[in-house]
Amino acid sequence: MILLDTHVLLWLVDGDRRLGAGAREIIEETPAIFFSAMSAWELAMLVCGDKLALEMTPAALLRYVVDNSRAREIAVDTDMALDAGGMPRAIHGDPCDRIIMATARALGCPLVTADRKILAYAAAGHLKAIDARI
Repeated sequence: MILLDTHVLLWLVDGDRRLGAGAREIIEETPAIFFSAMSAWELAMLVCGDKLALEMTPAALLRYVVDNSRAREIAVDTDMALDAGGMPRAIHGDPCDRIIMATARALGCPLVTADRKILAYAAAGHLKAIDARI
């Protein structure tokens, strides 16, 4: 089981070369692939703020992901929210990333990401992570 960070989900859909061959292979070989419901919020915020241009709405993109891949959405629960809120502020200032990290911890699975702050947090032993660029 693995959890995909929002940008990794986009890279996977787009066939983006920033998603490394090793990470792509891990994704292809892992039977259970998830993305956080917070990725929907993050995509909507990025599109609304003109920081991301999509060829379809965020809702349509996520429907496409669910219909055309093995990735499934996982809801955020109270324990995840409490874990995210309790992480030291210096770890990551982005609330969405904090919730995605807490989701991976709750699932006990690696988070596939290229976010350097998340990878550093994982390297310190607080989270399992896979560098999406490998």
